[in-house]
Amino acid sequence: MKNFLDISSQYSDFENSKAVVISFPFEKSTTFGKGTRLGPKAIISASGQVELFDEELEREAYKEIGVATLPQIMPGKTKAKLFDPLVKKVGEVVSKGKFPIILGGEHTISIGGVLGVAESYKTFSVLHFDAHADLRDSYEGNKFSHASAMRRVLEIQNVKNLVSVGIRNISNEKSEGSEFDFYKKNQNKIKIFWAKDKEKWNLDELLYTLDENVYLTFDVDAFDPSIMPSTGTPEPGGLGWYETLKIIRKVASQKKIIGADIVELCPIPGLIAPDFLAAKLAYKIINYVL
Repeated sequence: MKNFLDISSQYSDFENSKAVVISFPFEKSTTFGKGTRLGPKAIISASGQVELFDEELEREAYKEIGVATLPQIMPGKTKAKLFDPLVKKVGEVVSKGKFPIILGGEHTISIGGVLGVAESYKTFSVLHFDAHADLRDSYEGNKFSHASAMRRVLEIQNVKNLVSVGIRNISNEKSEGSEFDFYKKNQNKIKIFWAKDKEKWNLDELLYTLDENVYLTFDVDAFDPSIMPSTGTPEPGGLGWYETLKIIRKVASQKKIIGADIVELCPIPGLIAPDFLAAKLAYKIINYVL
């Protein structure tokens, strides 16, 4: 693969770059639309067409900060070591004072990203953009399903709390460890900004619930299917582009975003707009954070 943004080695050298793009094309538990393993390659391919000048910030951020792209990382060979390669690489990147942005893959890769930053940060919040709560204890007998990603993340000791934005689908299946019951019992650690209440969202309240350090995980199905159809389980009533950027920019301006991932892009052959959207989102996050 070419590098993210298709930029010259002058601006993509690892040692001199503050942002590092990590591809982890892991897909194991997707159940409806499949293809997240193709997401990282599609995002990097589309990124070559992203305008490098950011009209909002009035700068070409990549020239100021440098954006390195690492070779794809593959999962460990056993279930117990599945995310180990990602944890190790994210840990290395963060320990060097750089900002990791991971391209997935299904949402379970966030476990590896969070464990990686946890090697350097004792406590942090997870800011979670998604259509789904992802709080099942298991799904179809799999405790490491993409539908259980945030439940597993909350079990990581360094995670202070979870703030979820755009949620519009939550399960109450008792056999799977009811997401809704788990949420109701753990509202001291889980704050949900429901999509149905978008007009009432208070961003100051969102900021107040976050720790000073924040890990950002972005499932692209948080977006409305009208602009993001290329995802496994699209849900109506999602976020728009500018309202999403407004939240991320505000958080980045007042908190320290210590790592990020973009997951669940399932490229549709011949439909490039969603791939481009995900690529531009990654660049906007880099711009805001750094």
